[in-house]
Amino acid sequence: MTCVSHTHTHTHTHTHTHTHTHTHTHTHTHTHTHTHTHTHTHTHRRWGGGQAGDKLFPEIQHHVAFLCFPGNVFVVSLAVADLVVAFYPYPLVLSSIFNNGWNLGFIHCQVSGFLMGLSVIGSIFNITGIAINRYCYICHSLKYHKLYSDKNSLCYVLLIWLLTVVALVPNFFVGSLQYDPRVYSCTFVQSANSAYTIAVVFFHFILPIMIVTYCYLRIWILVIQVRRRVKPEFRPRLTPHDVRNFVTMFVVFVLFAVCWAPLNFIGLAVAVNPTAVIPMIPEWLFVFSYFMAYFNSCLNAIVYGLLNQNFRREYKRIVVSLCTVTLLFPDSSNDAAERVKPSPLITNNNQVKVDSNTY
Repeated sequence: MTCVSHTHTHTHTHTHTHTHTHTHTHTHTHTHTHTHTHTHTHTHRRWGGGQAGDKLFPEIQHHVAFLCFPGNVFVVSLAVADLVVAFYPYPLVLSSIFNNGWNLGFIHCQVSGFLMGLSVIGSIFNITGIAINRYCYICHSLKYHKLYSDKNSLCYVLLIWLLTVVALVPNFFVGSLQYDPRVYSCTFVQSANSAYTIAVVFFHFILPIMIVTYCYLRIWILVIQVRRRVKPEFRPRLTPHDVRNFVTMFVVFVLFAVCWAPLNFIGLAVAVNPTAVIPMIPEWLFVFSYFMAYFNSCLNAIVYGLLNQNFRREYKRIVVSLCTVTLLFPDSSNDAAERVKPSPLITNNNQVKVDSNTY
């Protein structure tokens, strides 16, 4: 993409000299000299794409500013976790369904299973991080800005993803990432290793659920106490906007717990006594619980749009921006050519053109 910069420098110097001589027995001479120098430097950057670029770039700036708040970093991270499965594992699942089996080889199977696990564990760890963030924001508001500065928030997100990757590494040693013909995908096989399955269910589901439940219970108790004026001396930083955000993330947590609970409890039962439990579980129940669990990735964006006014506004803004760019794109190249023509008042010495491929 080409970025064209025009630098215009205008210097205006006005000098006014007034001399007044009045002779009335006394002579007074007044000399006033006023010098005004105004220098204006205007630098205009033109982004490739003409009107389309002009429309899209401010929208990108607006969205980036909106997403850079410490609390929103965790929401973006959760969205990334939800989207991971859409780009690689799900297309391979469709391929398996059409071919009635897995014919893509061992490497694709391992990578697909790893990314599915990355999405699942990343989601629950990010939901836990969001709950802790909301808990600190509402219940420990005086320490919040110190705990969740921009730098610290990014470090927390990186830590979440580091823990997610570390939690998935044992799968390659116990051989639990295998193709399951019941769900047409390479996924975590619950019967591969009983001890590892119990550890997965506890550390990747039960423990995070306990932490999130504690955080949201403390928030609910505090909100109820403040509204009933049980603690009139305590005034947490809580606005209607904060309450809506809290309710939104609480619903996201509840949906995650409801969608993933059946599959995790089936896995826990299988791990405790594989030989007795596996024959008792109907295939339709396992398939239903499996697809209900992964359907959760589609629900979060819907919840944001239904319950949160800010996200609803952003959705509309993005859709309008994309529609506007699409409509203006055919004419954007002509508009760009016309708009970069130098003004007759600008000399060639003041026109600077910069070519860069990094924009």
